[in-house]
Amino acid sequence: MKQERAVRTRQSLIRSAAEAFERHGYVQARLADISSSVGVTPGALHFHFENKAAVAATVEDTAAVLLRRAARAAQRSGTSPLQQLVSTSHALADQLRNDVVARAGYQLSCEAPHGSGLDLRQEWHSCVGRLLEEAAEQGLLADDVPLADMVTSVTAATTGLEVLGRGDPDWLSPVSVAGFWRLMLPRLATAETLAAVDPEPGAPQRTRREGRRPAGAHRAGT
Repeated sequence: MKQERAVRTRQSLIRSAAEAFERHGYVQARLADISSSVGVTPGALHFHFENKAAVAATVEDTAAVLLRRAARAAQRSGTSPLQQLVSTSHALADQLRNDVVARAGYQLSCEAPHGSGLDLRQEWHSCVGRLLEEAAEQGLLADDVPLADMVTSVTAATTGLEVLGRGDPDWLSPVSVAGFWRLMLPRLATAETLAAVDPEPGAPQRTRREGRRPAGAHRAGT
């Protein structure tokens, strides 16, 4: 019973810390405010966390778990890499829009004033690059746009939605994310691939072969 109460207290402190970091930033957030909002003493907070840097690192680690879990769920086997990329962007946007721990932890990892070493934005960049590379290998991408430009543009635009979403969550809404993909997909994908990729959230299962040209056809332009 005591252990369960300690776990609940720790979870409440993590959420309170995320709210404080989001509202005030890492430097201005106060441990006393974090503990008082949960109804515990500063001493009780220090039982769970050595200092503010440890609190922030835990918020980041928790955010990483939430966001990575959402990304894995969106990258279902049986869907094309391009559909996985679209679905992952929706899943991450939803997590950031609706969960203050994910949102604050992501932002902390990008700013890293306490030197945690975690960079969730770089992880997203790597994810975009990996999925687009897989799409290119499967002949799903247009010939006339360099892969590096695709990775840069998708990463920059989706990162921009995250930054704008801090002030207005509508930037991270399904409507905004789907609108971005409706604009971007015609430049990224072949015509056949485009017909098989859904820019909306919750896209249905599709096989990897849908929208895929026969081997060699992509380069031959047929």
